Amino acid sequence: MRILTIVKQVPDSNATIKVLGDGSGIDQVGLKLVADPFDEFGIELAVQLKEKRKDVSEVVALTLGGDKAAEALRTALAMGADRGIHINDAKFESKDELLDAQIIAEAIKQDGDGFDLVVCGKQTIDLDSGAFGPALGEFLGWPHVGAVTGLEIADDGSSFTARRRVEGAEEVLDGPLPVLLTIEKGLVEPRYPSLPNLMKAKKKPVTMLTSAEISVDVEASGVAFDSISPPPPKPPCKFVEGEPAEMAKELVRLLREEAKVI
Repeated sequence: MRILTIVKQVPDSNATIKVLGDGSGIDQVGLKLVADPFDEFGIELAVQLKEKRKDVSEVVALTLGGDKAAEALRTALAMGADRGIHINDAKFESKDELLDAQIIAEAIKQDGDGFDLVVCGKQTIDLDSGAFGPALGEFLGWPHVGAVTGLEIADDGSSFTARRRVEGAEEVLDGPLPVLLTIEKGLVEPRYPSLPNLMKAKKKPVTMLTSAEISVDVEASGVAFDSISPPPPKPPCKFVEGEPAEMAKELVRLLREEAKVI
C-alpha cells in the first residue's frame, strides 16, 4: 500500500495579516508561513498507518507552491514521510483550489506505481473553502469521504471504513481502495518534528515537477481573482446607561432602529 499526503504552506494562524495596498494579495515580508494544520492531521494519519501496518510500503508528501513551500514539505518529511514531490512553477501560482486540484491530480496520475490512499486536510486555513479535497477526488475519478474522524483499513488492505460527524449523529461509510480522504481535527494528534528528524528530512529525496512535466491548461480556469481586502473595522461599542427599565427600552430601540436586527 502506498499513501500520498498533500501539504500546503499557509500563513501561521497567529500571524498578523496585512493586505498589500493594491489588493493583489497579502504582504509576506516577515510573515511566518507553516504547513497547514489540517494537512498535518493527514500527514500524521499516513505516518501512523505505516508504523502500524507492514503492508504500507511508502508515504509520499506532495506540495504545490513556490520555493518557500519546500519548508512545508520538509515538515512532512520530518514527521515521517519517506520522500517528497514539489510542484514548483510560476505558471501554477493561483488562488483557485479547483485548478490546484487538477494540477495535483495530473501529477498523481503520472506516478508509475500509483497510490492506494490520498489524504489531506478537510480545508486550508487561508482560502478556507474546503473545495480542494472533493475536487481532487473528482479529477482522479476516485471516491471521496470528507471530514473523516475515524478510519479503519481492512487487514488485506483492499477496503476501508471511515467515520465522520453529522448533525446529531455519526456517519459510517465503507468501500474499496483507492480512496481520497479529507481529515477533520481530532482523528490524530500531529507529532512535533524533532531537531534530528528535521535534519534527516533534508537528506530525503524530493522530486521536482514543473509545467514541463504536468500539462494543464491554466488559462481554462473558471475562477478569476479580483482582489483581496481586509475586513471593515468594527464600529465602536455603545454603552447604555440609566435605570434597568430605561436601559432595556433604549437597548431595544437601538437593536431595532440602528442595528436593525429585530
